[in-house]
Amino acid sequence: MNIACWLERIAQIHPNRPALHLGRDCVSDYGDFHRKALQVAGWLRDKGIEPGDRVALFMKNCPDYLIAQYGAWYAGAAVVPINAKLHGREAAWIIENAAAKLSFTSPGLTEALAQAGAAGKTVDIGSSAYAGIFQTDPTGTPEPRDPADLAWLFYTSGTTGRPKGVVIDHRMLMTMSLSYLADVDPVGADDAVLYAAPMSHGAGIYNMVHVLMGARHICPPSGGFEEAEIFDLARHFGNVQMFAAPTMVKRMTQIARATGETGEGLRSVVYAGGPMYLADIIEAVDHFGPIFIQIYGQGEAPMGITALSRHDVADRTHPRWKERLASVGRAQSAVEVKIGDAEGRELPRGQAGEIMVRSDVVMPGYWQNPEATEKTIRDDWLLTGDVGFMDEDGYVTMQDRSKDMIISGGTNIYPREVEEVLLTHPAVAEVSVVGRPNAEWGEDVVAFVVMAEGAEMDQAALDAHCLDQIARFKRPKAYFTLNELPKNNYGKVLKTELRKRLEEI
Repeated sequence: MNIACWLERIAQIHPNRPALHLGRDCVSDYGDFHRKALQVAGWLRDKGIEPGDRVALFMKNCPDYLIAQYGAWYAGAAVVPINAKLHGREAAWIIENAAAKLSFTSPGLTEALAQAGAAGKTVDIGSSAYAGIFQTDPTGTPEPRDPADLAWLFYTSGTTGRPKGVVIDHRMLMTMSLSYLADVDPVGADDAVLYAAPMSHGAGIYNMVHVLMGARHICPPSGGFEEAEIFDLARHFGNVQMFAAPTMVKRMTQIARATGETGEGLRSVVYAGGPMYLADIIEAVDHFGPIFIQIYGQGEAPMGITALSRHDVADRTHPRWKERLASVGRAQSAVEVKIGDAEGRELPRGQAGEIMVRSDVVMPGYWQNPEATEKTIRDDWLLTGDVGFMDEDGYVTMQDRSKDMIISGGTNIYPREVEEVLLTHPAVAEVSVVGRPNAEWGEDVVAFVVMAEGAEMDQAALDAHCLDQIARFKRPKAYFTLNELPKNNYGKVLKTELRKRLEEI
């Protein structure tokens, strides 16, 4: 089944229901959304796009993103979402690797692709050629697809090298979407989803469940994350759901506290995509109330591994509420999760190992990369590369990426544990902990710190703070101050860059 049929079905039943908004303005109801997707599909067929072909979306957040996406699906093609913040050369590499025949682009990004010599045809959504698509009569119906057919070719962030294409099929997207309703949050026609994070990633991949339920889709006029704009749109629409990276949640809390914003109209904020530090989520809940839900997923198992419910995030009555809040929650309904040793054998509860996942939400493999697939999928289990443990109640606590774990004197040290402690010091705004080679001990723990406004580095004070809360061998042996931590386009700290800086110090 083609997941785009969800749009066709809701348009048949509720054609006049508001669908796509740019800011406060409704630009398409569901009937119009469906007609435009059919027009795009017909145009793509005329341009030689056949079922199974790839169509790239190198676009900023806007209503036409969804129109182009569903149009490509109606034509039986697979979409290749590309973050609009990438350099033209990076986007061109993805387009070439995916063998995309055509790319939809936003004004300004078309030129970046042209300068990079991107392959295939490019259509700017601000051009007369794109506008002409909607002067034709909509014809045909959505192309039938098998559940195992490629739907969304997602490229990983590439923090350790070239990004890999994750094959996401229609079954995976359906499983993920229905799991959202079962494990994350209900959705109704009166709800609205706000796209403040890139639609090429976590924010956009939740569009399908909101289409299924006939909810409203809101693209901020800024095209991205602006705190004041989010608060204004949430107040205007009400019942707003949004996806946010932990850094976005922290920023929203800081701005709200400084300006007196209450988050009126924000019903649900689903956070994922990086470590959410305990101090940050406690502060966010204290200010906004019980609106937060955590999910854990990867490109290889999109948004669908575990979920920490709204109740668990806000609960302060359970005797182990802090431990639960520091976890990533329990397995979602459609998945099996276990903690495995180096051979994939399940470990006892409470013992740390690799988080492993088996489900219809797990990818069949990487795009044209059988070697990487073989390393990542073992006996149908996805090896996430994340280290964690599961408690007796099924809550999974992720300690770190396996490649980021520090081994000093034969003992494993998880950087996140040290980061959590340092972030509770008032002089520390941001911190990232990495290992530094040591001939005697293997590795030393070192911390890169962004100081809070007006604060100065006091290594002795930070040492004392660490020694009050963690074992002596875990405390950093050195501290380095930075004006900002190096991050990729999705807000993840680039620890590879920090390790390179250590080589230069």
